[in-house]
Amino acid sequence: MANVMLLFLSILAIIINRTTLIVLAHEPSPLQDFCVADFKNPVRVNGFACLDQKQVTADHFLFRGLNIVGNTSNPLGVFVNRPTVLEIPGLNTLGISTVRVDYAPQGLVPPHRHPRATEILTVLEGTVLAGFITSDNGPENRLISKVLHKGDTFVFPFGLVHFQQNVGEENAVTIAFLSGQNPGVIPIANSVFGSDPPINSDVLAKAFKIDKSTVNKLRAPYK
Repeated sequence: MANVMLLFLSILAIIINRTTLIVLAHEPSPLQDFCVADFKNPVRVNGFACLDQKQVTADHFLFRGLNIVGNTSNPLGVFVNRPTVLEIPGLNTLGISTVRVDYAPQGLVPPHRHPRATEILTVLEGTVLAGFITSDNGPENRLISKVLHKGDTFVFPFGLVHFQQNVGEENAVTIAFLSGQNPGVIPIANSVFGSDPPINSDVLAKAFKIDKSTVNKLRAPYK
C-alpha cells in the first residue's frame, strides 16, 4: 500500500511540475516592438507573419482619411470607414483598430456583432441611440441602450449584438475603437437571411415563428 501511495505522489508531482512549466512558459505580452503584417508571406497563424523590420517604414503605421465625411446616400443612411490591419499593416498583433461612422438623419448601423472585439464608441457630432442585447448569462435578451450626445462615450461588451442610430435632426458622426486588429463584423439580418447557401426555410420559419412566405420576403433584399 505504501508503494502504491508513493507511486501516486510521484506521478502527481510530475504532473504539477509539468503544469507549472507550461504556465511559466506562457508569454502574454509582445515579444518585440511590433510585427508589421507581411501580406506576401503565405504563413498564416493568428494574424499575419512579420515583415522584416529592415523593410518597415512609417507608412506601415499610417492611415489617412478618417477626417473625410462619408457618403450616406444608401438605404441605411450610414457610411462606415473601418481601417483594420489590412489597411494599417502596423496594427498586426497589437489588438486594436478604429472606425468612423457618418450618419444621415435616422441613419442606422443595424444589429451586428464583432466576434473578436469589445468596442468603445464616442459621439463627435449629433445625437445617437446606441444599445446592445445581453446573452443568457443573467436576464436573457435584455436591451441596454442610451441616447448619446456630443462627447458621450458608450461601451459594447465583447461579442454582444449591438446597434447605433442617428435619432437627431442633423447629421451625426461617431468614432470607435475595438480591441482587435481585425474584429470582424457579423450583421444579424444579412447573416441569417442572406447566407450562401441559404439556411433551410423550415429552420428560419420555426426559429422566428413566421411562415415560409415571410422568410422569402425577408430574403429578397439579399439576393
